Amino acid sequence: MSSAKVQRRQKIRYRIRKRVSGTTTRPRMSVYRSNSEIYVQLIDDLQGKTLVSAASNAGDLKGSKGTKVEVATLVGKSVAAKAIAAGITDVVFDRSGFLYHGRVKALAEGAREGGLKF
Repeated sequence: MSSAKVQRRQKIRYRIRKRVSGTTTRPRMSVYRSNSEIYVQLIDDLQGKTLVSAASNAGDLKGSKGTKVEVATLVGKSVAAKAIAAGITDVVFDRSGFLYHGRVKALAEGAREGGLKF
């Protein structure tokens, strides 16, 4: 990946993070998208701790069949189930500089279907 592209995403990411912060009752839902996988964490920024996480290459989702968008939806549903089990229903969405389109959008919609509100 070109450094110009990385720098552009970082600039957008910093702009988003100025406004978005997570608390214990309403954690930040941070998304990272690589070429082959997608990762999501629910983070309490006040304590600096990850409360819940899910990834397309971890646990029950490892080796999931389907397109990357379908797998992203499954990751969203998975993180929602884990969050609700941990007593979390409201989150703040942090797209980390990625466009709200494709896999990021599918993950968000999967999390909403799973019961998270944001």
